[in-house]
Amino acid sequence: MRARKLVAIHQPNFFPWLGYFAKIARADVFIFLDCVQFPKTGGTWTNRVQMIVGGKAAWVSVPVVRIYHGVRRIDEMHFNSATPWREHLLKVLQTNYGRAPFYEKVAPFLTELVNQPTDMIADYNMTIVRALAGKLELDNSKLVASSAIAVCGQATEMLCALVHAVGGTAYLAGGGASDYQEDALFVQNNIELIYQNFQQPVYPQFNTTEFVPGLSIVDALMNCGFQGTRALLES
Repeated sequence: MRARKLVAIHQPNFFPWLGYFAKIARADVFIFLDCVQFPKTGGTWTNRVQMIVGGKAAWVSVPVVRIYHGVRRIDEMHFNSATPWREHLLKVLQTNYGRAPFYEKVAPFLTELVNQPTDMIADYNMTIVRALAGKLELDNSKLVASSAIAVCGQATEMLCALVHAVGGTAYLAGGGASDYQEDALFVQNNIELIYQNFQQPVYPQFNTTEFVPGLSIVDALMNCGFQGTRALLES
């Protein structure tokens, strides 16, 4: 019997939450879905995430250049370098997490990631995820970009094609994926469908009165450090 090769696929998110890294930890191959359309309006997880700001959950966003015609893919989009968003983001971190237990150990690493020179959204976010995965002792060599894989199709068809392209036999879907993907297509393509069912671990948050789930991994790092955050992924 052929050994199972589990593939996870996700857009390259901006400082993602713990569940994103739990997917990486569990998968044999993790594909950044950077070749799909970027929305013309509104924020997405590729340019914003929630952190604790002023004692409560709030969106921390990076401005995006949206002056273009037609359709653009994620790997064609840029953060807006005309605004000092890096300085603003670092100020948000210092103001709201400066007294966190692991700020002094984590902040220099995050500062280096925030200040990376590229403004290409996909490249910027993939660099963040790869670096964080390495710090959390996850195998970041299994991270690949869909734009580097020659596949065709839309929606679930593309997911199946990507799984086959990397030699996968099973697909690790997020908890809410059944709302938009066609599960039957995985069966038709001889791909085992597995749902992640990630349970948010609870940890001490120094700047809130009640635990706030679903935040950027930055929150866990500031409160638990690198080793503590790695332990959360294993809990």
